[in-house]
Amino acid sequence: MAAKLLAWYDREGRTLPWRIRPGAEETPDPYKVWLSEVMLQQTTVKAVLPRYGRFLGRWPRVEDLAAAPLGDVLAEWAGLGYYARARNLHACARVVAEEHCGEFPSTEAGLKKLPGIGDYTAAAIASIAFNEPATPVDGNIERVMARLFALKTPLPEAKPEIKAMAASLTPPDRPGDFAQALMDLGAQICTPKRPACGLCPIRPDCEGLAEGLAEVLPYKAEKAERPTRLGTAFLGVRADGAVLLRERPPKGLLGGMLEVPSTPWGPKDAAEPLAFAPLEADWRMTVGLVEHTFTHFHLKLQVYAAAVPEDATLSEAAEPERCRWVARRDLASAALPSVMRKVLRQGLGE
Repeated sequence: MAAKLLAWYDREGRTLPWRIRPGAEETPDPYKVWLSEVMLQQTTVKAVLPRYGRFLGRWPRVEDLAAAPLGDVLAEWAGLGYYARARNLHACARVVAEEHCGEFPSTEAGLKKLPGIGDYTAAAIASIAFNEPATPVDGNIERVMARLFALKTPLPEAKPEIKAMAASLTPPDRPGDFAQALMDLGAQICTPKRPACGLCPIRPDCEGLAEGLAEVLPYKAEKAERPTRLGTAFLGVRADGAVLLRERPPKGLLGGMLEVPSTPWGPKDAAEPLAFAPLEADWRMTVGLVEHTFTHFHLKLQVYAAAVPEDATLSEAAEPERCRWVARRDLASAALPSVMRKVLRQGLGE
């Protein structure tokens, strides 16, 4: 089965900038493999491709990324979501540059000691970049394994079984190509809906297809409904066009990113939200709510906007030490998460 899948991958595998095609004399660059794997967590290849190129353009080596200010890395990451990845990316680059002389460890165990590298990422880097006999399992591989073995156990309970199944198939030679072949099979052929079973190179081996379950596997446990949190955001704009932003605490949700000052987010909004306004002004409620869905909750924000004088004094509620005025022309390159860009569009009437 591995031989059939590798033969298909040699012919049909995707050409991606972090990959080395089978048979090439060049070997994979661990830095590029690591960067791509971190970016691809919870993010599509289509969304990653342009950002990956920009990252490499600014920081072509791990030492370059390690030397960059965290704020620059967060700004470049803005829009990709799951911002803890960017903070861990920067922390990992610093450890590799400072403690490993710019060289990534070549084993799963060594890689897992680095910030932000868990089981999957360690296995992916070890197999793809160092040809170690490791077995990464992402969402595509989970789907392929569940269908191939007609696994009825629902996810996430099935994860250990799937890991063992994938490991049992991983060949001792070309483990990285085999892992990427499974990823490509899941992305191109064994897709979540309407899999192209007629084009699958391992169709004769697929128990899920034989049992008529290919389109419904893997089974998934029902997800709990996301709770809703509420808050009020205050968009202050000075006469010169600068916008008041605040840096979030370094740890936690959206850590280190910039935000429009707001009330705390909770099951209920503050009883008197204007008490949290960052400065005295004629605050006017804008029409409509800004809504954004995070992994674990749904957020609804009421947005107030106000024109403020250039000599405006920030209140204690604003936490002035974390605030800054950002020129309108610099907002596009600021480290603003998607939810705050929605707030800006609402408050600025764009």
